[in-house]
Amino acid sequence: MSEPAASGGASGTRAVDRAADLVATVVRADEPLTFAELQDASGLAKSTTSRMLTALERSGLLERDAAGSYVAGRLFWLYAARHDPWDELVRLARPAMEAIGEDTGETVHLSVTRGDRVVQVAQVDSTYLLGTRDWTEVDVPAHCSALGKVFLAWGALAPPGAGLERLTPHTITGPEALRREGVRTRERGWALTADELEIGLTGLAVPVFGVHGDVVAALGISGPTPRLGDRLDELGPRLLEHATRLSSLLRGSTHGTHTRAAHKEEVVA
Repeated sequence: MSEPAASGGASGTRAVDRAADLVATVVRADEPLTFAELQDASGLAKSTTSRMLTALERSGLLERDAAGSYVAGRLFWLYAARHDPWDELVRLARPAMEAIGEDTGETVHLSVTRGDRVVQVAQVDSTYLLGTRDWTEVDVPAHCSALGKVFLAWGALAPPGAGLERLTPHTITGPEALRREGVRTRERGWALTADELEIGLTGLAVPVFGVHGDVVAALGISGPTPRLGDRLDELGPRLLEHATRLSSLLRGSTHGTHTRAAHKEEVVA
């Protein structure tokens, strides 16, 4: 006996699933996909693929580039423009930043990468008069900032080449020296810059991990070298504790904070 014909509702659900699969395939791809590539990936008939892609174009979920290949449509860009992903990161990180500020008294920074640049997206000012300034509009080279060294050490930024600017006599500029600095950073779990960006300025920073285990931000503090210099071994682990809690929050975890050793095992894995 033949199977009963599928109901309209079931058929409609399959169509939605197939269309969603096409959109997901395009969005996840590293480059635009041709019609043939999408048909092959979906396993659908040529006519069905064509009909669905046409509908997805009309809705703004997909569009074609100048070569005729498929990319994410205008609705994705509209959503990204209206909902800055860093707004949510800053909202979640703000309590941790304020706690660090109360704990240390120093200026607290939260930075992300945009292209090959390190961009500060939030700051909590120091409770001291000396050391308080707005860093959000300052373009700081990654190789001589603690925040930038975090992204370099964990591979969120490509290693810089030769010819880096030496801002002070202490600035590390050689590729091999920066590589060794990255190894030390990962081993202890936090990055350090002391008098490298500016004489008299020291900064520490730690990585913040996202849901996929990649570094999505760097959390750090900065202040006068005489005030921070003797406290590095104390402040580094304390920053790690705050960053671990924030990473757990970003992952949706309700578990308690990890020990420093557990954190280091996690980032090396």
